[in-house]
Amino acid sequence: MPELNGWTNFYVIVGSAAGALIGLQFVVMTLIANLPIAQASAQAGDAFSTPTVAHFAVVLLLSAAASAPWGEIAIMPVLWGVVGVSGIVYVVQVARRMRSQTVYQAVFEDWLFHVLLPLLSYSTLAASACLSFAQPRTALFLVAAAALLLLFTGIHNAWDIIRYHVFTTMQEKRDMGRKE
Repeated sequence: MPELNGWTNFYVIVGSAAGALIGLQFVVMTLIANLPIAQASAQAGDAFSTPTVAHFAVVLLLSAAASAPWGEIAIMPVLWGVVGVSGIVYVVQVARRMRSQTVYQAVFEDWLFHVLLPLLSYSTLAASACLSFAQPRTALFLVAAAALLLLFTGIHNAWDIIRYHVFTTMQEKRDMGRKE
């Protein structure tokens, strides 16, 4: 499949990074599982943590699909379109969850990294499916850009989530120590 020649290293690197980051998310969640967290934190997890793992999984899926020995590239635009449209629907659901959760008041940075940038990524992915038949080279670069944007957005979000949990828990412990 000549269209994907030269992309192997890119997708091996990006897919490996996404897979490793999914694993790290599980490790971190296990480590912070014993921290005292408010009952309503499950709402925040649905709004913030779960989408991060989902975006990493999409990057892993795109990388695996691009590395598979397809007989022709025609299946790829279908995958990009399905994943792109599904991602758009998912991001709308994430926005609803962010709005309805009561644990944390989302600020502009949260809306940017949890809604706007993923929405841009999934829209780019869906657009690349449409563009792929007329301009396959451009479409491949758009898919790569969407995958990288999801990967870097996920890295930001994972760090932000961990930082929030660690510093919030530390502050709560300090406040409890002052009360005693």
